[in-house]
Amino acid sequence: MCIGCKACEVACKEWNAVPEDGLDFTAMSFDNSVGLGADTWRHVAFVEQRRPLGHQDPGVGRPAPVDLGMPSLELPGASTGEDGRGEFRWLMASDVCKHCTSAACLDVCPTGALFRTEFGTVVVQQDICNGCGYCVSACPYGVIDRREDDGRAWKCTMCYDRIGDGLEPACAKACPTDSIQFGNLDELRERAASRLEALHGAGVSSARLYGEDPGDGVGGNAAFFLLLDEPEVYGMPPDPVVTTRDLPSMWAHAGVAAVALLVGAAAAFAGRRR
Repeated sequence: MCIGCKACEVACKEWNAVPEDGLDFTAMSFDNSVGLGADTWRHVAFVEQRRPLGHQDPGVGRPAPVDLGMPSLELPGASTGEDGRGEFRWLMASDVCKHCTSAACLDVCPTGALFRTEFGTVVVQQDICNGCGYCVSACPYGVIDRREDDGRAWKCTMCYDRIGDGLEPACAKACPTDSIQFGNLDELRERAASRLEALHGAGVSSARLYGEDPGDGVGGNAAFFLLLDEPEVYGMPPDPVVTTRDLPSMWAHAGVAAVALLVGAAAAFAGRRR
């Protein structure tokens, strides 16, 4: 489970040479990067809620902690009892490009700068991108973005160079809790379903998987998430749909309208000649 350490954000920036995007205090939470963008390919969300923890057990499916003899501070509320702890929780999630099965950004790119890799991921080729921005408006998740200095589109590549050499992405390699896992998509879905079942059994009824369903509006994602609340709480759309889904029918209707217009014009021209 994500602990909000942001090791994935740092590893992503270091490996991919992603520019620093500001360390300003937002006054909203401990989240200083706010969201995904051209210079933030990994974003760890800190969602602070005035809500009881309920029956959540952070040790579900994990071995008991080992006492290393290190000095520690008293846990909040340990001496005040349960009634004095308040009702407060943090939800943390490491967001990234979803690498959709039906990727609208890829569909609308006029230069072929975006392509589907042999691993099923979607990558932008910056030497081909002309900065038109069509992909930015096409993404149903608001992931892809253009850099202000050069106007080209940038986003997560899932470390295409690393996985091509048999390595896992930098974010997964750096994650200390294995919250980010990389591997065969079917195996990951089985693992996530098992984890979800364990959470439900522990009383965390709000837990759900997001983006793992191949039958959803984007054909399923190569990056999916185990959430503890509604997707909107994490800033994710509840029911994403590929924005190019209706393009064939739109072109069909446009074609019919064009044919009708031509027929009408021809009829009017023929009528005048009489």
